Amino acid sequence: MNKMAIRCAAAITLALTLLTSAPAWPAGKSKVFTFGLVRSPGLSASPDCVANASGSASIQAGGPVDILNVEVEGLPPKTDFDLFVIQVPNAPFGMSWYQGDIETNGKGKGKGRFIGRFSIETFIVAPGAAEAPLTFDNAFPSASPNPPTGPIQMYHVGLWFNSPTDAENAGCPSVMTPFNGEHDAGVQVLNTSNFPNLEGPLLNVR
Repeated sequence: MNKMAIRCAAAITLALTLLTSAPAWPAGKSKVFTFGLVRSPGLSASPDCVANASGSASIQAGGPVDILNVEVEGLPPKTDFDLFVIQVPNAPFGMSWYQGDIETNGKGKGKGRFIGRFSIETFIVAPGAAEAPLTFDNAFPSASPNPPTGPIQMYHVGLWFNSPTDAENAGCPSVMTPFNGEHDAGVQVLNTSNFPNLEGPLLNVR
């Protein structure tokens, strides 16, 4: 066997080894739950604001983490948005957990992939009060110390403009909200209010 053939055989053997040794979720445990996101009812007084906004999502579960895939459309092009897991879909939203950003392309479409726990077990808890960093000084300063709270399950998803200016440019209200990394976001554009307040889509992932 010449050197080239030996190298090819070695490469094939290595590839097969990697495939068979790669970690995988247990057979029969993986499942996917899909659901839609709708235009926020909070925008009902602004009919020209992202009138055609919509979204879809899927959660792949079955292992130590879940994968949440979100796709949105009908939004302003080349614009940043912030995704949160929230307690209830509409104001006052309740407890909220920042997941990451979605940036739309030139056609107003965007997608994001988030890894964490997105299931019936998703919750937040504060057994007691503790000092917290006061990182940002704006209209929504960080709270310190935190208020104690028992376990609170969070099963809804919401998407916000990253800035009030982007919202205003899209014909939406220009109010500031705390729903981005620096607590100076715009209004919510999509949420899961197509599910009951206490039965958000994450409740279906077990």
